[in-house]
Amino acid sequence: MKAKRRATPPKPSAGTSRGRKTRVTETKESDRGVVLAAQSDLFATVSGLIEEVRLTLARQANGGTAFLFWRIGQLVNSEILRHQRAEYGRKIVPTLSTQLVTSYGRSFEVRNLRRMMQFAEKFPDFEIVSTLTTQLSWGHVVDVLPLKTAEARLFYLREAANRQLAIRELRRMIDRKAFERKEIANAQLTGDSPIALDTFKDPYLLDVLGLPDGFLEADLEAAVLRELESFILELGGGFTFVARQKRMIIGGEDFHLDLLFFHRRLKRLVAVELKIGKFEAGHKGQMELYLGWLNRYERQDGENAPIGLILCAEKSREQIELLQLDQDTIMVAEYWTVFPERPVFERKIHTLLESAREQLARRKPLLSGKRK
Repeated sequence: MKAKRRATPPKPSAGTSRGRKTRVTETKESDRGVVLAAQSDLFATVSGLIEEVRLTLARQANGGTAFLFWRIGQLVNSEILRHQRAEYGRKIVPTLSTQLVTSYGRSFEVRNLRRMMQFAEKFPDFEIVSTLTTQLSWGHVVDVLPLKTAEARLFYLREAANRQLAIRELRRMIDRKAFERKEIANAQLTGDSPIALDTFKDPYLLDVLGLPDGFLEADLEAAVLRELESFILELGGGFTFVARQKRMIIGGEDFHLDLLFFHRRLKRLVAVELKIGKFEAGHKGQMELYLGWLNRYERQDGENAPIGLILCAEKSREQIELLQLDQDTIMVAEYWTVFPERPVFERKIHTLLESAREQLARRKPLLSGKRK
């Protein structure tokens, strides 16, 4: 028979003196975790500092570039005006451009030099745009220069700065005439209205929703929620989505508000009702009911009273005047689900704007009489 092997003594467990090595290893791994966590926190802090300084430097660079270009434009304009000769003006710009490009690069080519002159002409007081230009690039400024009015130019620069719009987004806003549509909506308001100017537009362009012909109200709401980011962009700055089909129990009955937003700048809840047909007088009573409920049960301390927006396919301006919605907390605006061809769009917006201005002109004598 073969001799029995001697039993191998068991390896020391973690509780033996030799097991201390394992515990030391575990402690090192634990320390390593703490170190990594500390490094992560330190990295986040340092990264935040770098980004903050980068942003500050970028703003300083933007502001400095804008002021430099404005000052150059002012100097060239003054030089041409001093000589009062058109021929001199035609010659001096290319000559100066050639000299500047040789010394400082292509930023001073003739086309850009003329933009600088236009910048100084359109904004004679640089202080008006000094803060805005720290948040915008020269490209943003260039895109607003062709606009006809100072109000429109400032509106788009403020929107681009406040909403941090890229140049492409700013161009889209200009192409879709956000300023004119804001002016049309403002014409519906009076000095007595609790709705602040520039809160809404009219009409709203909802072509991004891609709605088919013969859509229902539920389709419209579903499309808005599907393209919520685009819808909020069209609404304007400051809107934050809160709820859809907001349930309200009033007198034992169930009611549902289509969409509920909060406007951060105005510190108000904004109720939105979507209608697929023409505006009806009954829609006002429905919205007033919703606003009353929101004011009683949803309004929080420090917030202003809720306001409402009724979006409909068509509306009668005379009906809105007779309902005195201009003094109410309700705005009625149309929406277009198809973007017309450019000439048709331009014509429609121009007609609506002229109509709104006439409406405002008719209302002025009435307002003056009330003040007396």
